[in-house]
Amino acid sequence: MLHMEGQFEFTYMTYFSITKMASVVHRILSRTIPSFSSIPASHLKAKKHICAALSSSHDDPLGIKNRSNSLAEHQKQQMARGLPKKRPVDGVKHVVVVASGKGGVGKSTTSVNLALGMLASKQSLHVGLLDADIYGPSIPKMMNLRGQPELTKESKMKPLVNFGVPCMSMGFLVEEGAPIVWRGLMVMSAVEKLLRQVAWGELDVLVIDMPPGTGDTQLSISQLIPISGAVIVTTPQDIALLDARRGTEMFRKVDVPVIGLIQNMSHYVCPKCDHKAYIFGHDGARDVAKEMDLELLGDVPLHIDMRETSDSGKPIVVSQPDNPQTIAYKTIAGRILDKLSLTKETTS
Repeated sequence: MLHMEGQFEFTYMTYFSITKMASVVHRILSRTIPSFSSIPASHLKAKKHICAALSSSHDDPLGIKNRSNSLAEHQKQQMARGLPKKRPVDGVKHVVVVASGKGGVGKSTTSVNLALGMLASKQSLHVGLLDADIYGPSIPKMMNLRGQPELTKESKMKPLVNFGVPCMSMGFLVEEGAPIVWRGLMVMSAVEKLLRQVAWGELDVLVIDMPPGTGDTQLSISQLIPISGAVIVTTPQDIALLDARRGTEMFRKVDVPVIGLIQNMSHYVCPKCDHKAYIFGHDGARDVAKEMDLELLGDVPLHIDMRETSDSGKPIVVSQPDNPQTIAYKTIAGRILDKLSLTKETTS
């Protein structure tokens, strides 16, 4: 194990050194090599002849085709061996990931209020919340949590708890506002530690707030642990819907069941007259759900209360229990629990 860790550190540092060296070389060359405007026309003409000769003598001068073939063969061999067996998170019965194809659709707000909505739907449930967005953690602010987690005797981190929900986030481990500048391998390692090195206790549901997109984190979590289902958050606008399709297809390719779509910001509600305005389009998510054979779990309207409660660390489900947005979240949370068959289970 120590050998593997040492090998990883060596590989990473070597890669970092090469990358840094390449950057330095690029700066030096940019200062020493003359610009095209200062090169004589005869030299440029000769260069064209050389390029033409190379192209005619070898249709793949960089060996890209051979490289692609060898990579394809390597991937085929890897797939033949099979992926490592998924291992559940200790004490967790169900994992629900909340994802989106792009940022800015209200995914983190949805994750927080879904977790709280599950508790409101069935108070005997034990629900946890994991912020898997390593680069942009927002759960600490939304859940009004600060400070670093304590360690157990087994050197596992204790989740911070508010509103009855144990939470874990990279935001607890770094200073607020500090940028996290990591490469993919380090992010994947951090995600695994947030899953495995946390004393979650006994949970019926662990809600994971995923980062936007379809990158390393999504793939790592899908391969590391069994996931009961994915919930895709989107807005009605075409750009968001395009990315929602990508997100759905990604989970299907890695054999993660997609529970359904949530159409967030379905319409804007005027705080003075309650007039509805469909500023992002009308029912786009409903059309996509039908097209992709998915269930539309519900609509969540856009209202100023959503922004105010999220920024103040008082999620709308707990601070305004009779609000239309709260009712929408509770309804969606109940439908997700139905899919997990938790509404019929007896939990302690």
